[in-house]
Amino acid sequence: IEGEASYYTVASSSTLTASGDVMRDDALTCAMLTGEFGDYYLVVAENGRSVVVELNDRGPYIAGRVIDLSEAAMRRLHPTTGTINVKVYHLGKDVEQNRFR
Repeated sequence: IEGEASYYTVASSSTLTASGDVMRDDALTCAMLTGEFGDYYLVVAENGRSVVVELNDRGPYIAGRVIDLSEAAMRRLHPTTGTINVKVYHLGKDVEQNRFR
């Protein structure tokens, strides 16, 4: 899927995710409206940077946005921006994150 990514923090949301995980700003996680919790996704930004994240929450609930990233995941894509255009690729459950770093 393609579209706009944003990020959210513990301060701007609840401390628990929809999957029951504790929300951590330093974790490489994401929220999407669909998909299975625990699945991994490769997020490639328009600037060429990428990050692998684990789906553990639901959202975003703003029109035009396709994924909400943890703060740590967003900072891998851009050091200062709040939103960025991305392509999101489903990788499945059995992914070694180190393979994509």
